[in-house]
Amino acid sequence: MSEYVVDLTLSDAIYLGLRNNRNIRSAYLGRIAQKFDLQVTEDSYNPKLVLSARYLNARNQDDRYQEGEVFPQTIWTTEYGTRISLAWTNQMTLADQAGRSRSDGIDLSMTQPLLRGMGRDIATAPLKLAHLSERINRLNLQATVADTITQIITTYREMLRAKEQLRIAREALKRSRRLLQVNQALIEAGRMAEFEIVQTEADIASQELSVEEAANQLDDSQLSLLQLLSLDLDTPIRTPDDLDASLTHIDLARALAIARTHQPAYLIQQLASERADINLAVAQNESLWDVSLIGGLSQVRNRYASSSQRTWSSYVGVQVDIPVGDPGQRQAEVNAHVEIEQQKLRMDDTRQSLKRNVANAVRNLETRWRQYEIAQRGQELSRRALEIEREKLQAGRSSNFQVLRFESDLRNAENAQLDAMLAYLNAQTALDQVLGTTLASWDIELNDRTP
Repeated sequence: MSEYVVDLTLSDAIYLGLRNNRNIRSAYLGRIAQKFDLQVTEDSYNPKLVLSARYLNARNQDDRYQEGEVFPQTIWTTEYGTRISLAWTNQMTLADQAGRSRSDGIDLSMTQPLLRGMGRDIATAPLKLAHLSERINRLNLQATVADTITQIITTYREMLRAKEQLRIAREALKRSRRLLQVNQALIEAGRMAEFEIVQTEADIASQELSVEEAANQLDDSQLSLLQLLSLDLDTPIRTPDDLDASLTHIDLARALAIARTHQPAYLIQQLASERADINLAVAQNESLWDVSLIGGLSQVRNRYASSSQRTWSSYVGVQVDIPVGDPGQRQAEVNAHVEIEQQKLRMDDTRQSLKRNVANAVRNLETRWRQYEIAQRGQELSRRALEIEREKLQAGRSSNFQVLRFESDLRNAENAQLDAMLAYLNAQTALDQVLGTTLASWDIELNDRTP
């Protein structure tokens, strides 16, 4: 089975996660619909062609007739709010008594808002909102990918932790068995009471239990990683990477500047403020009177009439729609004003939260490094203390109980050093996530081009 084991580095795990992880794939699928929504909004300012046709078989008290009608129509709403409609109608009627008739002609109409809906800023507000939504959607995708990558990194390191804990437990078991041999030799030499060996045997049993627990934890973390990578849970993998930590220092002011530029949640909140401003402008405009300049031109020709002449007509004027006593006209404006004020509060809270989170992440990184250095020194001193106590035991200047106590201290120091290293590495990852630089740190570019 071992010949089929797959070596999986952290970089490999991140690559597989980007390709296979279900959350990431679902987020990219969602982007298909979001991009199409943007295309639909952008296309709303292009002329639209509507092809309509109708066929009737009818009768009245005087006659029976069949009527067919075809009327293609083009409708165009410009970026200045102007609505233009151009239609061509072709109608043909065949009656039992009245005979056959056919007419066709064009109809052109235009409506230009003068108050409500007037101006490029108001007319293109839906497009601006769509582009803001697109930017928010891209930031949400970035946050989803970054969160998933962070989860993969921490899960991979949990597997490394379990592997290292298994190594520590096995090494402790070996030392306990060597101590058992020393105890047996001392008992045979008459330098140790026979009952004292029970302490070492109990310690061996405890270490065997630790080995089993560490192996079980390794299997559990492996399954968690395989699920994150959307791989077959029976896939045997091995993590060739070794745990290593190096000092990283970042100034708080620089970290804040980076976060304000890259943190998705902070940038989304800024875009939400822009959206609220646009919604307020639209709501204020909607509360105005509907006053529009209208004009039109039509031409009709009866092809079966004796003269078959074209008939022209045109009009120009002003159309006014004034609601009276309708509080609903200002409802959207009131709601938009409230949303503006609420958005200001949310933005203030977001700024404060960002500053607090960045400060905590930077401080935590520095604290974790100091703890790691202390844990390293503690491990080295515990190992040296155990070596000295073993030498004293063989010289008859120490007891088996003392050696076992120092053995326990070493195991605790090794696990403490391992935990401190993992905490520091995860603090680096957490800082990347708070600053919004997770993707940049791993040279990841989103495959998300806006059409």
